[in-house]
Amino acid sequence: MVLVTTTEDIYRESRRVVGALYGEVADFRVNETFQIPEKGPREAWDVQVNFMLDGLKHTVDLEIQEKSGRVTNARLIDTMTPL
Repeated sequence: MVLVTTTEDIYRESRRVVGALYGEVADFRVNETFQIPEKGPREAWDVQVNFMLDGLKHTVDLEIQEKSGRVTNARLIDTMTPL
């Protein structure tokens, strides 16, 4: 179990999960981060990441549990040709 509380922790775990789902990606970055629930004690993080894969820009939304680092939801939001 990995505690995910800092910006560095969020980046590390997001990168690990994207690597497991998509393999080697380029230009990885964390776009937005929100706490879940919005009010009250934090239980998880809603993290939106962007990366390049096969010449396409992908945007993926991850829900990362704070106490365990487990991802309970991952979904592809968008795939587009970069401008």
